[in-house]
Amino acid sequence: MTEDTTVPLDENATRFELDDRQRAMLAEMGVRVWMPQSVRALPAKASKLAQVAVPDTPIADASAPVSVPVASAPQMLSVPIVDISQLPEGIASMDWMQLQSAVAACTGCGLSQSRQQAILGEGLASTDWMIVGDAPGEEEDKEARSFAGPAGQLLDNMLKALSLTREQVYLTHALKCRTPVGRNASQVEVSHCATYLARQVALVRPKVILAMGRTAALALLQSAEPLGKLRSQVHSFKGVPVVVTYPPAYLLRNQADKAKAWADLCVAASLMRSTSD
Repeated sequence: MTEDTTVPLDENATRFELDDRQRAMLAEMGVRVWMPQSVRALPAKASKLAQVAVPDTPIADASAPVSVPVASAPQMLSVPIVDISQLPEGIASMDWMQLQSAVAACTGCGLSQSRQQAILGEGLASTDWMIVGDAPGEEEDKEARSFAGPAGQLLDNMLKALSLTREQVYLTHALKCRTPVGRNASQVEVSHCATYLARQVALVRPKVILAMGRTAALALLQSAEPLGKLRSQVHSFKGVPVVVTYPPAYLLRNQADKAKAWADLCVAASLMRSTSD
């Protein structure tokens, strides 16, 4: 049975009102939402991102927001995964078809030996929302698509709660090949896909990136900090705001953290709307 978690949404957390369908999607996630009667205007400029606020845990008074600061300099890896400040000339000029071919033919690490297929991503080629997961799992490897199976269904519900569908966003993973069951990706494996991911960001030109998982955050931020410390802050990748949250597969196993994930999505939605003002 899905664990039911109540999370009051601070009136600064979102700039939209939930309709019945959105509430139903949140109910499927196991999140019951309490909305304040009045909704104040959010900051009008993206330069005020530090004022975006959402509750990290249920609170009694939604009028007392918890600030979500713009991240200060994170604890970086002693040796960067890969220098992506300037992409290799071959990758930097690739279009989508060329990038797809390059990923399909990649043998840069051992993961290429065990995969059924390399998965670049799916969705709109240029869009405001870009969602980056950790690595394809068994379902993704079989179906050759991003965020498949039960985890994909949960992500679909999360998107529906924001009045979005996967056809309106761009979905990808930090790694393009499935990792062996029971272990996380190594820094070497992440480094081989980091330039592909950077090129994807350049092509998509998103307004917000949602990094769902530790490997996704590692590839984008090159930070040594754990996921829990990367949450509740607004990071940046080449000038694009990045919000870090839990991966859907983790949320299926840890129902209590769904409310925190919803709070993270509210941050991303607020950022999206503030950059559109």
